[in-house]
Amino acid sequence: MTDSPDSRPTAVDAGPAATPSRVVLLGPPGAGKGTQAALLAERLGVPAISTGDIFRANKAAGTDLGREAQRYMDAGEYVPDDVTNRMVADRLSQPDASAGFLLDGYPRTTAQVRTLDEVLAAAGTGLDAVLEITADVDVVVERLLKRASEQGRSDDTEEVVRRRLEVYAEQTAPLAAAYATRGLLVTVDGVGAVDEVSRRVAAALRAAGGDASSAAAAGA
Repeated sequence: MTDSPDSRPTAVDAGPAATPSRVVLLGPPGAGKGTQAALLAERLGVPAISTGDIFRANKAAGTDLGREAQRYMDAGEYVPDDVTNRMVADRLSQPDASAGFLLDGYPRTTAQVRTLDEVLAAAGTGLDAVLEITADVDVVVERLLKRASEQGRSDDTEEVVRRRLEVYAEQTAPLAAAYATRGLLVTVDGVGAVDEVSRRVAAALRAAGGDASSAAAAGA
């Protein structure tokens, strides 16, 4: 029987309280996730890793995985979990990710949650925190419509944008719930000035690091 995502171990070290360095980032389009990812990765001194970057890097390098993924993308299809999982596992095995990482855009499904657990467990480690950046739907819609207008994307109508956000919420809710059950989920309001949101993120992750250490010590 396959374990459910919320029953998997987190495998965090029981050391002193510290800002988490192995973090998954969740957040809808338009919530400012990309901006905060770049700032947070710099602050933590770890690479910001997105599935888009992984796909592009494998394509540019002409790897077998890159060619395989390109076949699906050229056909207008989603890259299967199996291919994405292997790319992510390969990226996390690289030296610059040994001390930590900020993972953006993965996992997207509960099956990918299980795969990430297995990859990290095989390396003798686990996630420290899952950071979810939230934003009021109307605020996000306004941001995305403004961005679409600036970029000349006339197909991004309000109806389309709202549907994209609904799909994101439907796909993400099970992941957020699973990670919340583990005590890993940290939620931060993404509405506000960039610096203000960045301060919220830093404070929330510091608190998460302290909670994780206390829990680990209590269970030792």
